[in-house]
Amino acid sequence: MIRFENLSKTYWVRGEPKTVIDNLNLTLPTGKSLALLGRNGAGKSTLLSMIAGNLRPTAGRIISDGSISWPVGFGGSFHPDLTGAQNIRFIARIYGVDTDSLIVFVRHFAELGQHFYMPVRSYSSGMRSRLVFGASMGIRFDTYLVDEVTAVGDASFKRKSRAVFVDRMKKSSAILVSHEMGQVRQFCDAGLVLENGRIQYFDDLEEAIALHQELMA
Repeated sequence: MIRFENLSKTYWVRGEPKTVIDNLNLTLPTGKSLALLGRNGAGKSTLLSMIAGNLRPTAGRIISDGSISWPVGFGGSFHPDLTGAQNIRFIARIYGVDTDSLIVFVRHFAELGQHFYMPVRSYSSGMRSRLVFGASMGIRFDTYLVDEVTAVGDASFKRKSRAVFVDRMKKSSAILVSHEMGQVRQFCDAGLVLENGRIQYFDDLEEAIALHQELMA
């Protein structure tokens, strides 16, 4: 269960307040994978970061009774001067999982070769994304926060990413941001549409997609 209570987020842009999340009060259902839809700049990434705890709301709070991943694709918590392996060891200690098992999984999954033992600051954006995705999938969360990450890499890596994500979804749920409706239909069974700081929940995914496409038009 994830619940928003009077949740708001406001930024100051050129001296003017810009509210991207406006007094949300909503309980997300347990056990459903949700598509988070909305136009560019609507606040989807901001909302994911607040759910993960990486970003503080301006007002209100988020309550959850399960474990939540960091936003997959967001490497802000990875220290650039540490190697990929050192970052993974640090994450394993934070989340209380077996360090050696997580190292083995991520090293094999991310396909970074010797770069796995080099500082993350030397990585390309694609390499960093593979490391972050591997770390996320290597830890069992109740809810995964996903932002287009399965689009990273070549065709072979995309297939592998989708396969491991499908496997995780057998026992977990997700909040997925994607502009690919095929991906949304594959992984999600309900939808959220974010517009003007407010969210509408749809138990019928197709209704959410229809509203999103209408707003985009």
